[in-house]
Amino acid sequence: MIKEIIVVEGKDDVAAIKRAVDAEMITTGGFALPPSVIKRIETAVQKRGVIIFTDPDFAGEKIRKIIADKVPGCRHAFISRDEAMKGDNIGIENASPETILKALERVRCQSVEKTQEFAQADLIKNRLIGTEGSSERRNLLGQLLGIGYCNAKQFLNRLNNYGVTREEFTEALEKLEK
Repeated sequence: MIKEIIVVEGKDDVAAIKRAVDAEMITTGGFALPPSVIKRIETAVQKRGVIIFTDPDFAGEKIRKIIADKVPGCRHAFISRDEAMKGDNIGIENASPETILKALERVRCQSVEKTQEFAQADLIKNRLIGTEGSSERRNLLGQLLGIGYCNAKQFLNRLNNYGVTREEFTEALEKLEK
């Protein structure tokens, strides 16, 4: 059983997560995020903690950002786009129970204070930006680090704001190279 309450986008996501773990969930129902949903999330953060687990697409990332901005203290779970695909459909509902469990085991806290452990030079040096295959390398590294897939700017942001250490980064890169 997961202690925290998991915030997802819809009922199909609830069904997928319930196949993987016993957990209580709050559904956002999309972008709207009425004040009542935000209030439930605020209460959940104070009482039990919250894990935001939205789809790895534009809409999911926008919902994640809205919640994180309005309700500090949430933790974040990510899956890659590859793990969330079924045909043309992308979403948590398409992920296997094993993928969902793995993502929940690697939940990340978003730092309140901005850090600068990583710089654009780290991305360039490790072929995560500006070379053929950079996008795929970020995708794979994001899976290994549990920070999900995103563009280079957002990837750097997540490295600096989700508690990724230099050691974790180096170890993940070594795994990526194998």
